[in-house]
Amino acid sequence: MTYKNRLIFLLSLIAVLALFFAGSFIFNIDAGNTRASSMIWLDSKLSGRVDRIAVSADGRNFELVKRNNQWFVFNDEGEYPARNLRVEDFLGIFTKRAAWPVRSSSSSSHERFGLDNNTAGRLTVYGENSVLLDLLAGYEDITGQEVYVRRYAQSEVRSGDRLLKTYLTSQISGWYNLRLIPESEDAKVSVKNVQRLSVYNGDTTLVFTRRNRGWTVSGAEIENPDQNIIENYIDVILNTEGDNFDDSVSADDPELGKNRITVELDNGSVITIRLSEADESGRRYANVSGRDYIYAIPSWASSRLFTEPSGFEKQ
Repeated sequence: MTYKNRLIFLLSLIAVLALFFAGSFIFNIDAGNTRASSMIWLDSKLSGRVDRIAVSADGRNFELVKRNNQWFVFNDEGEYPARNLRVEDFLGIFTKRAAWPVRSSSSSSHERFGLDNNTAGRLTVYGENSVLLDLLAGYEDITGQEVYVRRYAQSEVRSGDRLLKTYLTSQISGWYNLRLIPESEDAKVSVKNVQRLSVYNGDTTLVFTRRNRGWTVSGAEIENPDQNIIENYIDVILNTEGDNFDDSVSADDPELGKNRITVELDNGSVITIRLSEADESGRRYANVSGRDYIYAIPSWASSRLFTEPSGFEKQ
């Protein structure tokens, strides 16, 4: 190899190595930035200790409180059962590692990001009387995909999942567990747990009783009951929910009870749902045994609670 060719080879090798090291340097910077933006707000080991979440946003204040593994909503209207799965998903935002890149480290930027104390929404997570997380949520970014956040009393601003803002600003009723049988939300009660279902509607009483792998029906002449239809109907009863709680009707109102549905479970418990007649719009009110809440059931859900005996006949 001539001197000239050797020189060209060496210069080419140096150029390739220079590009390699430059690429490695840039890659390491990007990787470092990615690691810096990835974080967890609340250690998942602490999530099991969470027993209260205070929320203040859009001029509304409410608390989510956990008692006996059940979440409740406390607000100016009273105390109501909360949707456990929704609360768990909400906490999941803080316990799962995700990208929350730093946007500013200056307190002078807080007003611009909607993170000053007078503008931002605030959530405080408690566990065993200790503050586990205190976070402020401000404006969304220009893409509408992220929301700006910072820890209370700290200057650093980050941005991340805007779902956080959705939870904070949603209607309070969105936190309510409005199922007449709340335990069906997380499958603690399902069709397989039902031993007998009694439905009293005016002058008609239908009783569905589990027998082996099927159901028998008494109270009406049904020559060939459709097992799938019965199973689906029981599932509808278990998962029926209202669209809000109502305090205009009391639990001892005689109007509640003109129609009844009784569910007997395999653990020996009995759940009785007392219902009003449907009003002109088809809406009903309901009270469930052992609870003081009055559920307002919209017409589309109310119409599914009572079915003519012929509807269970196999076609």
